[in-house]
Amino acid sequence: MDKIIITINREFCSGGNYVGKQLSEKLGVPFYDKELVNLAAKEAGYAEATFEKVDEIATNSLLYSLIMGVHNSTQTGILPDNDKLFAIQADIIRKAAEKGSAVILGRCSNYILREEKKLLRIFLKGDMEHRIARYEKVYGKPEKDSIETILEKKDKKRASYYKFYTGNRWDDINNYDLVINTSKIGFDNTTEVIMDYINKMN
Repeated sequence: MDKIIITINREFCSGGNYVGKQLSEKLGVPFYDKELVNLAAKEAGYAEATFEKVDEIATNSLLYSLIMGVHNSTQTGILPDNDKLFAIQADIIRKAAEKGSAVILGRCSNYILREEKKLLRIFLKGDMEHRIARYEKVYGKPEKDSIETILEKKDKKRASYYKFYTGNRWDDINNYDLVINTSKIGFDNTTEVIMDYINKMN
């Protein structure tokens, strides 16, 4: 198989992690999700928990307008943790793509790697009732907010993060090659649809 980079952006609880892992296994290529946070923390000399708190959350600093300009940790010393994490993750994402094929979940990867010759940009969404059921299955019933409120807050944070670092709308279909409602066909069939798409690309 020729080198291909697959990026997956997703609504919360629409199956992004599940589908990403399945694609990784079927294609025999690395899958990057939380590993990006861990690698970034190690490179910056931070505890993983520090970066986990700000992962995919836009900075509150108006002084920082990175948009892909920082390429190594020595340049990030004065940045807020959010921006430092993004800068290091962007560098790690680029390096991962240089090594070969990969599946990368979120973190503006479709934008960071927009110059890649063979890039498949995917957005996964789902009907609210299915996402609520998925949340309850994975996380259980919340003590405070309703599940719908939690999902909406999470999506809003992802949208803000994407807008801040790319200047684009997270849910704009023009930023993607393939948009799938996983509620309609399920996670496994979603994986198969993407695999078929990749085979036709080849």
